[in-house]
Amino acid sequence: MAADGAGIEWLRGRGIGRERLAGHLGDFLESNGFRVDRAERPAPPETSLIAELVRRNPAVPDGGRRLELRLVPTSGGCAVYWVAPAEVSEADRPRLDRLVRELLQHVERSVSTGSHGTAKVARPPGLRLPWEPT
Repeated sequence: MAADGAGIEWLRGRGIGRERLAGHLGDFLESNGFRVDRAERPAPPETSLIAELVRRNPAVPDGGRRLELRLVPTSGGCAVYWVAPAEVSEADRPRLDRLVRELLQHVERSVSTGSHGTAKVARPPGLRLPWEPT
């Protein structure tokens, strides 16, 4: 859980700081029709991204029109916590799962390319997002 108890650890970044990783996440979301509001909190250090869909995108289900992520520093990198949405209707799950997969793939490629392969992004083993079946 995040430092304040909100969210599920979704990604781990090694060799990349939270500010740079937040930039990669924001770039993908903006290119898919979201307006991204980014806030920094100095103590405890945290970057928060709140993304609201502002441009029509049929690939984004109603349950995914507002996303919230929190990034916190770790030794050697950062952790990304998935805060919202926490619940998704059965009908919206396939499209939201696809959006999340595409976001993860974009970030993995961007981080690897930007760091010449020295930084990595990965999902912790056994992790499930809130709407994924157990």
